[in-house]
Amino acid sequence: MTEREVVVKIPTGLHAQPAFSFVETANRFKSGIMITCEGHKASAKSVLSILALGAFQGSVVQISAHGEDENLAVEALDRFLTGDT
Repeated sequence: MTEREVVVKIPTGLHAQPAFSFVETANRFKSGIMITCEGHKASAKSVLSILALGAFQGSVVQISAHGEDENLAVEALDRFLTGDT
């Protein structure tokens, strides 16, 4: 399992269009991916779950992935949330 703590830097946080793009990015990977924000855990591959997290700019989230491409998945989602795409 690969885990990483990330500060959300995208201006709108994970709402509306960024949430859809985040899920699209997560779905490129075979690994199971979870994201946790303020004690709430969600599948990174579910738009409704991501929207329910309420992750704003400045929120600290934990990304965890388990599977054959877990390192690549966590790295890609980290880059997405920090705007380093």
